[in-house]
Amino acid sequence: MLMMMMMMKRKGSKESLALVALLVASASCILPPTKEDLNQISIQGEKYLDRQIENAINGVKEMKSVMQKSSEEHKRFLDDLEKTKQKKEEAMRTAQEMEAELEKEEEVCNETMKALWEECKPCLKNTCVKYYSRTCSSGSGLVGRQLEEVLNRTSPFSIWINGEKIDILEQEGQRQNREFKNLEEKYTEMADGVDNIFTDSMKVADHVHYSPPVIYLPNFLSPYARHGRSIRSLFHDPFHGFQNLFSPMMGMSRNFFSSMGSMMDMDSDTVPNEDGNVNEDVIITKPYGNGRMTCREIRRNSAGCFKFRDECQKCKEIQHIDCSGKKPLEGPLKEELEEALALAERFTQQYNSLMKRFEEEMFNTSSILDLFNRQFGWVSSLANNTSDGIFSVQAVMCKDSEKKPDGEEEPGETKVSVKLFDSPPMNFTVSGEIPWTDPKFSEVVAQEALDRYKETSVVVK
Repeated sequence: MLMMMMMMKRKGSKESLALVALLVASASCILPPTKEDLNQISIQGEKYLDRQIENAINGVKEMKSVMQKSSEEHKRFLDDLEKTKQKKEEAMRTAQEMEAELEKEEEVCNETMKALWEECKPCLKNTCVKYYSRTCSSGSGLVGRQLEEVLNRTSPFSIWINGEKIDILEQEGQRQNREFKNLEEKYTEMADGVDNIFTDSMKVADHVHYSPPVIYLPNFLSPYARHGRSIRSLFHDPFHGFQNLFSPMMGMSRNFFSSMGSMMDMDSDTVPNEDGNVNEDVIITKPYGNGRMTCREIRRNSAGCFKFRDECQKCKEIQHIDCSGKKPLEGPLKEELEEALALAERFTQQYNSLMKRFEEEMFNTSSILDLFNRQFGWVSSLANNTSDGIFSVQAVMCKDSEKKPDGEEEPGETKVSVKLFDSPPMNFTVSGEIPWTDPKFSEVVAQEALDRYKETSVVVK
């Protein structure tokens, strides 16, 4: 710049010197930008934002592609789940039919059975409460009352035909139905959210593709504008992201799958509690049963006390009772019932495994969608933009430079006031290292404004 001034001085051009002095004053922020300067900065900033809009639209397309792949997985999951459910229900029906047949056999020797049963019940109750109270800190009275109610409405044969397992499987079927409904609702919310972001982004894309180089978004979309529904209201305010939809469900699944083994008589060395840690309150049912149970499980389902049947003599005699020359609990009906229950249990666990796997996939997919939405979802909010322009720099105010301790001058920060889309005016500072005359100035200001806009304006309809 100095050399240019010297050259112009040699030529004796006073006009050129005045022009150079003006440029120096502008670059040093001695002179503020004129209205025309602000307009040019705004135009350059809009061109930069045009590129960001195009990039965001492409990002939303990728987001939609992720959701489409997830939808294909969802369809396969539903097919596998339905097939497994049908097999489980068929096995349960068979088990219930076999149980009903055994109960008919029981009626043949009603008097003998009744006498044994009346002596078996109190022994079974007392034994369970005894073992429960040794290990568990509280709730023995509740367990005793619940077991008494169960025994009063239970067939004597039930304690020897895994009657408690039928109850557990039925309860688990009800829980599975509730969890499936909840999972489907969450998945639908996620799919609807992505669809709405995509639909509105494509409206913006249609306008961008057919607009002149300098893009304005006036009222072109207002005839099509539906009643706005922000992503916060869609997913309950405040919105914490797609992944948050599945986080609580993942916790529920881990809790259930960790305890399912002991409920189904799987003899593991450790039984996790609700926090996923080893539960010290474990009741060992061997040698009188065939496994172990937690205090919580017995409180939830006191039919688990049936495992103590071998400790009560009168209960053991029921197993070998002779009804008119027949021993129902030693015949083929009991074997068929046990086989049906084993199948029902297997398909119940298979169903749970499918649910767990899909929940994990949805958790991972929702994490990816959150990343896309945070980076690109803002573009969908422009579908309802009603302002007369994209970007307007309204004021630029420079601070004087300051001297450092070493004597060098440090440019002062530049204050700017801008308006982006239909948001309220934004005020922030830009480093004085970039003068307003630098072409990069408009890009830096536009990007800062866009970053602030993203924080509050991710919207779907």
